Amino acid sequence: MQHVLFVCLGNICRSPMAEAIFNQLLVDRQLTDKFATKSVATSPEEEGNHPHPGALKTMRAHGLDASQHRSRPITDADFAWADTIITMDHSNLYNLQRLAPSVEDQAKVKLCLDILPGREGEAIDDPWYTHKFELTYQELAEALPAWLDALTK
Repeated sequence: MQHVLFVCLGNICRSPMAEAIFNQLLVDRQLTDKFATKSVATSPEEEGNHPHPGALKTMRAHGLDASQHRSRPITDADFAWADTIITMDHSNLYNLQRLAPSVEDQAKVKLCLDILPGREGEAIDDPWYTHKFELTYQELAEALPAWLDALTK
C-alpha cells in the first residue's frame, strides 16, 4: 500500500481539498486498496479546526464531503508513514524540508503542480487569502489525476 500525505499551511483549505479529491479518484479507479491518504499542516495555528467554509462549500459543489476533517500539524510519524508528500507552495516546501527528520524524508516532498508539464515550480495559492476556492479546486483536480497516474506506474 502506498501512503500519500497532502500538506499545506493550516490544513483547512488546500490539503483537505486535495485529500478529498484524491480519495474520490481512488474510488473512481477502484484503487482504494492500493493507497492510503492523510492531510496535515506545517503550522499548528489551525489545529483542531474544520476546513474553511469556502473549502467545504466548494467541495460540496463537486460532490465531496470533508466536514469531519480536523486540522493537525505534521509529525515525525507522518514523515515515516508517507511514501509521497505533496505540498502546495514554496513556503510549505521549505518548511517541510526544514522539518523532515532525514534526507530520505526530504526526498519524499513534492510540489503539487510540478507533475504538470509547463506548471513546474508553480504554487497553488492559498485560498484563505485569495478566496479563490474554485480555482484551488480546479488546479488540484488537474494535478491529482496526474499524480495518481505517476504513482500507479
